[in-house]
Amino acid sequence: MPILRFVAVLGLVVVSSSFVACASADPAPSPESTVDGGGTLAEDGAVIPPSPTTPVPPGADGSAPPPPAPPLGEPQTGEATYYDANGSGNCSFDPSPQDLMVAALNTTDYAGSQACGACLSVAGPNGTVVVRVVDRCPGCKKGDVDLSESAFAKIAPLSRGRVPITWRTVACSVQGPIAYRIKEGSSKFYTAIQVRNHKVPVEKLEYQRAGAYVDVPRLSYNFFVADKGVGDQPSGLKIRVTAVNGAVLEDTLPGTITPATTVQGKAQFP
Repeated sequence: MPILRFVAVLGLVVVSSSFVACASADPAPSPESTVDGGGTLAEDGAVIPPSPTTPVPPGADGSAPPPPAPPLGEPQTGEATYYDANGSGNCSFDPSPQDLMVAALNTTDYAGSQACGACLSVAGPNGTVVVRVVDRCPGCKKGDVDLSESAFAKIAPLSRGRVPITWRTVACSVQGPIAYRIKEGSSKFYTAIQVRNHKVPVEKLEYQRAGAYVDVPRLSYNFFVADKGVGDQPSGLKIRVTAVNGAVLEDTLPGTITPATTVQGKAQFP
C-alpha cells in the first residue's frame, strides 16, 4: 500500500510516497548494478566481470540423478493449469509465436530436461490437445502440466483455471531430419550441443574421440555439454544420438565448432 512520508527540508514540507510489498522486505540494494553480459557496474564506472561457474550435470554432485521421463504411450494423471507462454523456457528453445501449443512440465517428469521437445497428448474435460514441452514448472506436482493459454482453452474454459487431466507422451509430427544447435560460446575447448526437431524424446548424445564414442552429460537447460570441449576434429565431429525408444541416429558435424549455429542432421527417428 502507498505510504506518505513528510520530511522537513529547510523549513519546507516535502511529501514523498513509496510502495511496501506484501512479502518480506528485500535487503538494502547494493551500490553496484548489473550490466549486459553478467558483469557488475561499480560506483566508479568500472565493470567487474562475473565469477566463472561450471554447470553441474544432474547427479554429478553426489545427489541422485533425476528419474527418466515417462515412457512413450504410458498414461499419466495430474492437473492442468495455464501460463503466458511464448515457446521459450528452461529447455532453451527459441520463442515460437507461430506455434503456441506448448507446455511446462513438472520437475519430476521434466527428468533433468529429458522431456524437452517431447510431445504430450493431454486429455481434459472438453477435449484433447497435443503440446510440445518447452519449459519446467517448479511449482507443479508430479503428473501436472502447465499449458499455454491457447492449449488449455482446447481442453477446458479458461475460467476453470485448474482441471484434472490424463496425458501420455506421443511421437511429434515433425518434418525433416533432426537438427543440432551449437550453443553460443562453444568452441573446441567448450562444446554445448542441443538436439532439436526430434520425433521422440532424446535419451543421450555421444561424440567420437580416438575411435570410441564418449557420453556427453546433459544439463537441466537441455544442452549436452562437454565442458572441456571436443578438441580438434579434422575429419568432422561424429555424433551418435539415442532416443528413449532405443532408436539411434549418427551424423557427422563440421569439425570446426561454430557457435550460435544450427546444423541439419541426415535423418529422423522412426
